[in-house]
Amino acid sequence: MTDKREKILVLIADLIAITVSWVLFFYFRVESGLFGLILQPDFFLSLIAVYLYWLVIFAFVGMYRTWFAASRFDELSLLFKASFVGVFILFSLIYLDDYSHGINSSGRFLIFIYWGIFLLCVGAGRLLIRGFQRSLILKGIGRRNALIIGFTDKGHEIHEQIDHFRALGLDVVGYIAVKKENVGKSFKGIPCIGEVDCIEQTIDDYNVKDVIIATDKHKEDELISIMTHCENKNVGLKIVPDFFEILSGQAKTSQIYGFPLVDVMPQLMPEWEKKVKRIIDFLAAVVILILSSPVLLLTAIAIKLDSNGVVFFRQERCGLNGKSFKMIKFRSMRQDAEKNTGPVWSQKDDPRITTVGRFIRKVRIDEVPQMINVLRGEMSLVGPRPERPFFVEKLAKEIPYYRRRLRVRPGITGWAQVKHKYDETIEDVKVKLKFDLFYIENMSLRMDFKIMVRTVFVMLFGKGHYE
Repeated sequence: MTDKREKILVLIADLIAITVSWVLFFYFRVESGLFGLILQPDFFLSLIAVYLYWLVIFAFVGMYRTWFAASRFDELSLLFKASFVGVFILFSLIYLDDYSHGINSSGRFLIFIYWGIFLLCVGAGRLLIRGFQRSLILKGIGRRNALIIGFTDKGHEIHEQIDHFRALGLDVVGYIAVKKENVGKSFKGIPCIGEVDCIEQTIDDYNVKDVIIATDKHKEDELISIMTHCENKNVGLKIVPDFFEILSGQAKTSQIYGFPLVDVMPQLMPEWEKKVKRIIDFLAAVVILILSSPVLLLTAIAIKLDSNGVVFFRQERCGLNGKSFKMIKFRSMRQDAEKNTGPVWSQKDDPRITTVGRFIRKVRIDEVPQMINVLRGEMSLVGPRPERPFFVEKLAKEIPYYRRRLRVRPGITGWAQVKHKYDETIEDVKVKLKFDLFYIENMSLRMDFKIMVRTVFVMLFGKGHYE
């Protein structure tokens, strides 16, 4: 069963459960005659509103992620939290409506009876659908292939755990050796396919969805090499921690039936924050484009009068997961600036920059047209700056973890932009990469707000650097 079909199945189960819970509550509240009503509500219109309300909340908190991400207990716990927030919002809205109309009624407390019915119906629906999925998994439908890095005792132990607990839905299809002499060996009929440099090909050949690092000792060079080979693949990456790491609390672990695993390079921003971030991006882009339209018009006229060439400059950049898009900027260099040199970085006092271009770069007006990229979903207000494919390929070979930047949507501004100058040398790139990685590992709406405030400060006080 694919992730898409699984989500559709869960969505259908939720719709049925939401319908049943609303029918029961509607009969209890309206049709039973036990409670007085000021206004007779329409059943179908209210049902549609209830559908939309709960599905939006569920999507925001991440209740439609793949079921491999959480146990059934974790899922019910998330359902409880999501429904509590939803019911609290409903109660507050009902209270405010009653207050505004001068009504003092205890009927609003009936919403908590609805909450109980809702929890029972949706929870039962989720358990039934997960039970059905579990039976499919045990029959071999919808299983995921796993690759173990390290032909070691630790790797063999996790292999035995995976084989024993079939309901986990994982099948070990191969080992990758960190020692050449282990290539060609096998454990429980599963071969050690090759060394670390063949990870990417193995992932493709065996349709691997989960990679588990089980090396004896976590050497930094080995881990960097493994993560570099996996970072451009859509796989879950986990590592078996050392015993000392567990005891000392240095490793925050998840569990495969009691076996501790550490998520490597997880997306730390909660699902609801991702949704809110996208909504903020869209609304802010609309408002900024509307409010800045007079400035944009004057800037376009100034560019046209200052030098020959187009007003807007479109350049290919690498976006989320390496997908290319055309980034839009006001042209700040002379036309065909790289005609004789090919792709090169800007430098301080770059002679290719025009007079108008120098000013609009300093106050960051040249970046405003990228709000169109934000509206399209190609960029965000905050994130690592998108780089050209030519430099991405070049830098990924020289700098470990560089492709990690591609795991998030690029931004108009970012932590690296407010903390460091534009790239002029490879050392600048390395310094900015540290800031980008810090942002990625600490992504939050609070962090985004902090960066946007600092960006405004940079613009107002002319602290911009030339790109």
